[in-house]
Amino acid sequence: MVATPVQLTIPVIGVNTTLIRLGLTASGALQVPSDWSVAGWYTGSPRPGTIGPAVIVGHIDSRTGPAVFYRLAGLRPGDQVYVRRADGTLVVFGVTKVATFPKSAFPTRAVYDPTPDAELRLITCGGTFDAGTGSYLSNVIVFAVAESWP
Repeated sequence: MVATPVQLTIPVIGVNTTLIRLGLTASGALQVPSDWSVAGWYTGSPRPGTIGPAVIVGHIDSRTGPAVFYRLAGLRPGDQVYVRRADGTLVVFGVTKVATFPKSAFPTRAVYDPTPDAELRLITCGGTFDAGTGSYLSNVIVFAVAESWP
């Protein structure tokens, strides 16, 4: 079995974080990390480097300032994302697309549906901040494809 992901590095935007494991909330929504400074791998998605879309999420900011995925929207096609697994192996992903979607029109199928290749989805909040609800109205999603893996 392929080892679990333990670290995410995105040099071009200064991300270097451990990865925690995330599941679903009682209402069926994807959990988010309780710590603003780390990202989390959704354990209901494939392990990075295996066929399908591995999903990693993190916060954009907190009440005290920028969080782990603060600069995620700044990624561009061709940028590289590195995921280290518990056995020390490294999977290199190349960004293919960065897009912002209203939360009301979240592209569930594009994020979670099976893919023929090893892919990665990085997700954070973005767009306009609604002070009334205390949340962002959109999600920034980075789509990437594995370029090399053991």
